[in-house]
This record gives sequence, structure tokens and C-alpha cells, in this order.
Amino acid sequence: MLKFTIVNIITVLSVVVIQLLSLSIIFYVLVLLVWLALTIIGSFHIRWNYHLNSLIANYKISTNQVAITFDDGPHPYFTPKVLELLREYNAKATFFCIGKNIEKHPELFQQMVNEGHTISNHTYSHANSIGFMKTSDLILEMQKTNSIIKKITGLEAKLFRPPFGVTNPRIKRALKNVGLQSIGWSIRSLDTTSKPKEQILKTICNKLTKGDVVLLHDTSDKSVEILEQLLLFLKQNKMEAVTVATLFNIKAYA
Repeated sequence: MLKFTIVNIITVLSVVVIQLLSLSIIFYVLVLLVWLALTIIGSFHIRWNYHLNSLIANYKISTNQVAITFDDGPHPYFTPKVLELLREYNAKATFFCIGKNIEKHPELFQQMVNEGHTISNHTYSHANSIGFMKTSDLILEMQKTNSIIKKITGLEAKLFRPPFGVTNPRIKRALKNVGLQSIGWSIRSLDTTSKPKEQILKTICNKLTKGDVVLLHDTSDKSVEILEQLLLFLKQNKMEAVTVATLFNIKAYA
């Protein structure tokens, strides 16, 4: 897969060649457009690992395990429903939580930890402008959320998922500064879209194999209903839902 640094090197070399051959300005424009297109697409596709390395899936795993992850909680109404289903099916999950939501629902957040799930950093505000934030602001977003997590649970989170799966060089620098590992996904459910839950569930189950990381959200009834059917599917196919830390054999906390 192409990387940002490799694309930059190829772009510079292409410009040098164009200069040496005294080619038309249209070639400069074409090179720029290709660079721009690749960088934009790469920034919005975390699975490309274009700007930074995110853990996407572990297909080398020998056990029949997958990781179910939830973004954007905790939610006072839907997260308890998610936790109830996970208890019922003896499943573990990873929750990428927004700092401001953790502040509002500390008891619910602590419950996630008490029930054996992994809690992780998803920035403080989940701003729509995440891709345009300065490195210093990104660092503050990550540090503030980690401070809230530690104050409530005593744990120092080491895992992070960028909102919307957006990555860029500034996010890469911020992650290095704070000491966080980016976690992506191999199956994006699109449970926040208008797609029918039946279609979403079918897509997930048709793709699902051991080592996959599934992205869901604990923010709607539709997501809860999809989760219930997904857990039933896993049970029927003798698959186990584990935390991201277990799937990749890494530490979730410092």
C-alpha cells in the first residue's frame, strides 16, 4: 500500500524529470492532481495506513476471535443496552470514548471497566474539524481525555481511534507525543447511516473472519439491534468476541 512519504518522494522525482525534459506545465498540474487525490483519499481511509500505522486486523491469529469496537460513547441510554448484550453473550469489547461524554457519565464509564471491557481514547470533543486541527490542539484533545480516564478509573489509556478514521501528519505527531497507538478497523458497519440494519448485518457477516476488527457505535437502537444479531451469529459460528488488546496481544494501558 502507498505511504505518504513514498508518494512525496515519487512526486518530487516526477517534478525533477519534468524539469529536465522541459515538459509542458500540464505535466506539473497532472502530478499535483495525482498527489492531491492520493493524499485526500489516504487521509480518509485509515485502512490504507497512508500517514501512520494503525492496527486494522490480525489475520495471523490462531484462535477463532474477532474484536467488536464501539465509538462515540458512553451514551446514557444505548451503552447500558450494549453492556447488557455483551454480558448475555459473554463477549468483551473495546470502547473508544469521547472525553466530554466520559465526564457526563463517569459511573457508566467505570462500569465498562468493571465488566472487563477495554476503554480507549477518542479525543475530547470529536470535532468535525479534526483533520484541520493544529498538532498542539490535537495533543490537548488526547491528553485531556486521558486525564479524565485516569481520574475516573486510575488507568492510563494507550489506545486511540481518530474520529471518522481521519489521519494526517499532525495526528501522527500528536500520537507520538502522547504515546498512543492508533486502532483502525477491517469492517466498517456504517451503522450510523440510513442503510437498513438487515443490509448492514448481512454485509458484516458475509465479510467476517477471524482476526477482524468491527466498527460499531453505542449511540442508537439500530446499532444495538445489529449487535444482538452479530453476537448470535458469532455464537452460532463458534467465534469469540474479545478486546482489541487481546486480539493483537498488546497492552491497553500503560
